[in-house]
Amino acid sequence: MVTIMKRKALLFGLFATALSLPAVAAAPPFDTPAPVAFMKDLSSGAVLYAKDADRRVPPASMAKMMTTHLAFHLIKQGQVKLNQMCQVRPETWRQWHGPQAGSTMFLSAGEQVSVENLLHGIVTLSGNDATVVLSECIAGTEPAFVALMNQEAKRLGMNNSNFGNSNGWPDNGVTFTTARDLATLAAATIQETPDLYKAFYQKESFTWGRTLGGGQPITQGNRNPLLGKVPGADGLKTGHTAEAGYGFTGSAEQNGRRLVMVVAGLSSFNQRIDESVKFMDWGFRAWKAQPLFSAGKEIAKARVQLGDEEEVGLVTPRNLGVTLPAGPSGNFRVRVVYDGPVKAPIKKGQHIANLVVQTGDTPPQTMPLLAAQEVEEAGFFGRLWAGIASLFA
Repeated sequence: MVTIMKRKALLFGLFATALSLPAVAAAPPFDTPAPVAFMKDLSSGAVLYAKDADRRVPPASMAKMMTTHLAFHLIKQGQVKLNQMCQVRPETWRQWHGPQAGSTMFLSAGEQVSVENLLHGIVTLSGNDATVVLSECIAGTEPAFVALMNQEAKRLGMNNSNFGNSNGWPDNGVTFTTARDLATLAAATIQETPDLYKAFYQKESFTWGRTLGGGQPITQGNRNPLLGKVPGADGLKTGHTAEAGYGFTGSAEQNGRRLVMVVAGLSSFNQRIDESVKFMDWGFRAWKAQPLFSAGKEIAKARVQLGDEEEVGLVTPRNLGVTLPAGPSGNFRVRVVYDGPVKAPIKKGQHIANLVVQTGDTPPQTMPLLAAQEVEEAGFFGRLWAGIASLFA
């Protein structure tokens, strides 16, 4: 049964449909030495694993995910162009040049580099120099860019995150985040800018700069521990400092299921590889997808306030399914939940409700439902009649 409910516990009505439901087993166990770990199935919204996922931690180079996400966002809006050229300021080169400056793209002072190549230098090479050069190119100064990063974090609901610089360099605790927030950031990049995500995050290596003396091209590999080891792996970003330990935010897609995982605080480079591969493999093997509704299907209606229609259809934005433990398992409950009645006007495609699936002892899985059509505001007499009717409700 699909129950249509208004939040604040008011029951508006019932929408019943026959569902062939498998049984639901207990959540499959998993153990990791990572002090902080989190995994979410983006296809269903299911949180598959959470270990101290809201603890504030230094992200190290995983902070570069926000720099990249913000650049993607501005490119999508047309405010930044991939072929836009950026100059490496001598001051920036001096600060982020040499062994003491960590990972580098091997930029040269005064060099002109496109936004596209800088993004490869950030995503594939984790270049601290590339990250600061891009931030200065987009916003004029790194602090101005960091202000935009924090605005974007607020928009995404990353309520336990703050950025003090663009590349995650240790800054006495000013920059911090959580595993849950990093997963939110990864999901936003994947879902809001999918073409740019695919174009940049899957690259296995990138060549930039030349060696001293011999002048040979410098090729560096992507440190993503899942690439080539987990089918469907295509992102995202590693991080390491003495303070943060070894961390990784990763994603992979198999058979229509997209998982995002985060581990933080691991003790070595090799342990990060082993634990990341083991964690992602568990996410795909220990859980399965159960289809619920196909894309575009109207599954319920929501009450409308002061509209030219009394109800609006609720449709699925994509194929929706529930994530269940693998193997045999019993019934789960599906509800449509919204704050209502929904006030007109309503745009077609507006997110106005959620499909909430409760599966035994696992956290609820929440998926969006959209308005099937536009609903205009009621005219004068319609509003008058609604006011009179409310007096007798």
